[in-house]
Amino acid sequence: MPSQLSRRNFIAALGATAAGSLLRAPTLRAAPAEIRWGYAAITWNGNDRQAIDDISSLGFPGIQLRANAIAEFGSAQAVRDLLAQHNLNFVALSSGNLDVDAPADAQLATHTAHAKFLRDAGGSYLQVIASRPANRLVTDDDYKKMGRLLTDLGKRTADIGIPLGLHNHMYSLAQSSGEVDKIFDAVDTKYVQLELDVAHYWAAGGDPAKVIDAYRGRLLFLHIKDAVDAVPSKETGDHPYRFVELGQGKVDLPAVFAALQEIEFRGWAVIELDGPTDPSRTPKQSAEISKEYVQQKLGYTI
Repeated sequence: MPSQLSRRNFIAALGATAAGSLLRAPTLRAAPAEIRWGYAAITWNGNDRQAIDDISSLGFPGIQLRANAIAEFGSAQAVRDLLAQHNLNFVALSSGNLDVDAPADAQLATHTAHAKFLRDAGGSYLQVIASRPANRLVTDDDYKKMGRLLTDLGKRTADIGIPLGLHNHMYSLAQSSGEVDKIFDAVDTKYVQLELDVAHYWAAGGDPAKVIDAYRGRLLFLHIKDAVDAVPSKETGDHPYRFVELGQGKVDLPAVFAALQEIEFRGWAVIELDGPTDPSRTPKQSAEISKEYVQQKLGYTI
C-alpha cells in the first residue's frame, strides 16, 4: 500500500511540475526575418567606385547600383570583377522609369538590355518606377495600362533570369497605397513583384508595416529608408518630407521589421539615402549612422 501511495504522489508531483513548466515556458515568437543587408550607391551621387569601396569596407554584403553604372564601367564583366574583389553581391539595378504615354517598344527594349547587363554582371533584381503622366489627369486606365506594361517587361526579364520589381515612389503612378494596389490588380504577379520603399510609402500617407502583411509573398526586396516632415524649401524643393539616416526620422522601422518577422521574410533589405543630410558629412559617415542603428536598435548583424 505505501508503495502505491508513493507512486500516486510521484505521478501527481510530476504532473504539477509539468504544468508549472508550461506556465513558465516563454511565449513562442515568430521566426526571425532572414535579412541580407545591402546599401544603395545613390548616396555617392554617381561616384560608384568610391561607393563600392566604402560599402564594402563597412561590411555590407550587397550593393544596389543605378543604370549610370552601365556607361561608367563599360562592361558587365568589369562590374562583376570589381564587386567580386570587394566581396559584394549585386543586389539590384535601378533601371529607370516606365511611362504609359511613351512608346512601349523602345522602353521595353531599354529595360531588357539593362536586365541582360545585370544578369551578366552577376546581379539579381531589376527595379523600375512607374512614371506619373505629366500635364494631364490620371485615369483608371493608366493603372491598367501600367500593369500590362510591367507584365510585358517582367516576362522579358524572366526569360533571361531576372525578376522585376516595381518601386513605389512619391510623385509616381505608384505613390499612394491605393495606387500601388490598382497597379497590382492589373499585373501578373508571376512576373512582377513589389519592391517596397518604406519611407516613400510613409511619405505618401501609408503604413509600411501593414503593406508588408498585405503583400506577403509578393515582396521582391526592400528599400529601408527614413524620413521626416519638412517645410518645402530650396533644399527639399516642393516635397513636404526629407530623407534622413536610419533612426533620425519618423518611419516606424521596428514595426517594419516586426512585420517582416511575422511573414518570415527572407531576402534583401537595401538601405538607401539620397544624400548625406549634413553637408559636412560624407556618404560613408551617413552609412555608418544607419549601420549602427540597424545593429544597436534593430538587433541585426551586418
